[in-house]
Amino acid sequence: MRRHREEHPDAEILSLGINDVTRPLAPAVCAAMSAAARDMQDAARFHGYGDVQGEPFLRKAIADYYRSLHVGIDPEDVFVSDGAKSDLANLCDLFAPESTALLPNPVYPVFYDTSVMAGRQILFARGTKENGFLPMPDESIRADLIYLCSPNNPTGAVYSRAQLRQWVEYARAHDACILYDAAYEAYIRSAALPRSIFEIAGAETCAVEINSFSKMAGFTGVRCSWVIVPRTLMHGTQSLHRLWMRRQATKYNGTSYIVQRGAAAALSPEGQRQVRRDVQYYMENADIIRNALRRSGVFTTGGEHAPYVWMECPYHLNSWECFGLLLSRYGIVSSPGVGFGAQGEGWLRFSSFGSRETVERAAHILSALDWDQLALWAVSRKR
Repeated sequence: MRRHREEHPDAEILSLGINDVTRPLAPAVCAAMSAAARDMQDAARFHGYGDVQGEPFLRKAIADYYRSLHVGIDPEDVFVSDGAKSDLANLCDLFAPESTALLPNPVYPVFYDTSVMAGRQILFARGTKENGFLPMPDESIRADLIYLCSPNNPTGAVYSRAQLRQWVEYARAHDACILYDAAYEAYIRSAALPRSIFEIAGAETCAVEINSFSKMAGFTGVRCSWVIVPRTLMHGTQSLHRLWMRRQATKYNGTSYIVQRGAAAALSPEGQRQVRRDVQYYMENADIIRNALRRSGVFTTGGEHAPYVWMECPYHLNSWECFGLLLSRYGIVSSPGVGFGAQGEGWLRFSSFGSRETVERAAHILSALDWDQLALWAVSRKR
């Protein structure tokens, strides 16, 4: 994309590859952070080092949020930190380097990269068009760590309760630990789909859940997340709750008090009303993108309960060829699926996090695409 900008400095770029939010922070969040900042200039209300596990008011707010989802979480099992990406990487500290990690493919690259950096053996559970990009347990595979992401980035696929139950049963049978990335659960639009792995009985003995305010409340530049590590969770003879507490106390000095006040405001009734409006805005963008692609005759999945639409490249074009066609001919930026793993080859990811104007302009182009002509043009370029 950088080369395209250099070669075509005046060309319009319509980015549907963006993984950052574009809506501003909710008023309730800004008001709470402003008030917290004023606290810091008053000696009587100043806050220095906070609770390493997170301020009690935010851990309670997170537990209350789960309660609204009909999930019982004790505030003592909540750990606040500065982002799901950091948490996913840092959780590697709890497990031996020789542990085997089972990763879905395609999936968020941080799962793979952090496992490689930890020196782990890596196995893959293949997500395909045929299984709806929701790979299920294979009894012939033995793993110590199981990474799951639902709703999935990049495919937008969401596990059902019955499917998650199979993963929980598999993990319990194999003494494995599930690292469950729920960063996009706020985008699920059906009460029939689970928004937490702890909706599944027994998950409290085999799973850690990671969630974030980044996409729920626009905190990509503010940074705040949480991890649920139940005190009932053991790995071998070790309490992972105790190990994570020790790790955080040793390597982390806590999330900013100002940020935590903003996060708590995002979970308040008024804050939820405000941030849900932004979630709805992004999901309306996803509907626009998905409908436009389908009108052009291509196969898509995702976009119904996640901010990502996953498109199959037609005529056996590979991911980079399809990406290049859309960029060079129309200035539309997507994300090549192969960047999310080998199973993503031949697919593109479209993000709904852009502005409505950008999404509608791109959708107008996408809906009228003649893929026959594009494929012929792509073949001619290879000659």
